Amino acid sequence: MDLAASTIHALHTRLVRGEIRATTLTEAVLARLTAVEEHLHAYITVTADLALQQAAQADAAFARGEVVSPLQGIPIALKDNLCTQGVRTTCASRILANFVPPYDATVVQRLRQAGAVCVGKTNMDEFAMGSSSENSAFGPTRNPWGHLQYVPGGSSGGSAAAVAADMCIAALGSDTGGSIRLPAALTGVVGLKPTYGRVSRYGLVAFASSLDQIGPLTKDVRDAALLLHAIAGHDPHDSTSGAVPVPDYTQVLEHGVRGMKLGVPREYFGAGMDAEVEQAVRTGLETLRGLGAELVEVSLPHTRYAVATYYILANAEASSNLARYDGVRYGVRAEQPVNLLDMYARTRAAGFGAEVKRRIMLGTYVLSAGYYDAYYKKAQQLRTLFRQDFQQAFVHCDVLVAPVAPTAAFRLGERLDDPLQMYLADVFTVPVNLAGLPALSLPCGWTGHDLPIGLQMIAPPFQESALFQVAAAFEAATPFHTRKPSLPLPAPSDI
Repeated sequence: MDLAASTIHALHTRLVRGEIRATTLTEAVLARLTAVEEHLHAYITVTADLALQQAAQADAAFARGEVVSPLQGIPIALKDNLCTQGVRTTCASRILANFVPPYDATVVQRLRQAGAVCVGKTNMDEFAMGSSSENSAFGPTRNPWGHLQYVPGGSSGGSAAAVAADMCIAALGSDTGGSIRLPAALTGVVGLKPTYGRVSRYGLVAFASSLDQIGPLTKDVRDAALLLHAIAGHDPHDSTSGAVPVPDYTQVLEHGVRGMKLGVPREYFGAGMDAEVEQAVRTGLETLRGLGAELVEVSLPHTRYAVATYYILANAEASSNLARYDGVRYGVRAEQPVNLLDMYARTRAAGFGAEVKRRIMLGTYVLSAGYYDAYYKKAQQLRTLFRQDFQQAFVHCDVLVAPVAPTAAFRLGERLDDPLQMYLADVFTVPVNLAGLPALSLPCGWTGHDLPIGLQMIAPPFQESALFQVAAAFEAATPFHTRKPSLPLPAPSDI
């Protein structure tokens, strides 16, 4: 088997046994990346020299018999909104095109401590604002499925495409309204949005601070469990991170679902749902029933307000968070400004893309004095109702199972001129962020056009173990995670 196509846990076993070296593995991943990057544009910055240096350090540790983590020597990609000391962090925006952070995000620091290898920073929607990874100042990422004619989802599309195309072994993304789960579903990989507070946001460039959460994108469920364990836990640098013990998530992977109650939200099936997506999801539900789970219909009655509520709150926070990009302290600055106001205006006009400008204007509008109560305050009240909906549903079940999106991947450019259609891609993912819950996407089928379909699992706060338990049982009973897209391959690199 080609090394780049393997999983964290399989490679860890071979590295510990001395069957392969971290340097050889990293070279294989970089060769694969070089072979397909021109087709996909999954990366903004490739850190080949740093990766080989870190791989050599991992080899030296293995030679000394020091094994600190299952991630030791494993090539991992980072979404380009995670601060990396000495490596530029652009958020796919012209305004940060040459920004080099002086520090590492906490998750990056924890990966370094685990001995992981950083192969690069992945492409994304600018400032994580988008559902297709087309809103990047550096050009769109393409889905490795569907003959490169489709979007990979967003905003973590670069990370998802890189994992799906074996351009890294695993990756980190961020999820504000579905930005890990949607690309995972559309590219056929596993993506986890942890509970808000499970993973430190320190060093994640903020979009909407009450919604953002960092999580893994991987080739299978066990890898997601290993990667989450490495990055989770309280961080004194982030006052919103939870002081909640982090369990060994791999302990539940063999438990199965017999006797578990799985809730099926009736509002997640209906008008607007693609027939192939609905069929694949319902078949997935029957697979879980066949494994011994009990399916229970539940109601999330405020779902129809989710998109409107989310885009009020997220954009309001974005307008506040992005005020820091003024050309004064870091990032791009307009040349020869007439005065301070001119510098602000011209810096932002040149530095921000169209979607970011749209969201800043929407957010500023809903926060303005005449509209604050009508929009922002009302959305905050609805947010409480979403949380109550989920609390009531979990009285009747252990985990919710639902679609990730109403359709599979759409064509590049298809929705760029219709922002509302683009926003509706998030209708089944944004309620989870509004309620701060953990949710996971994994593949459950393919369309007739060979496009992946994702199954979403949602659990109560800090119950990621329940997600891994259900997802692992489903994965073990189905072949979907074993499929790979057809793309140019480098010379075999196995040993």
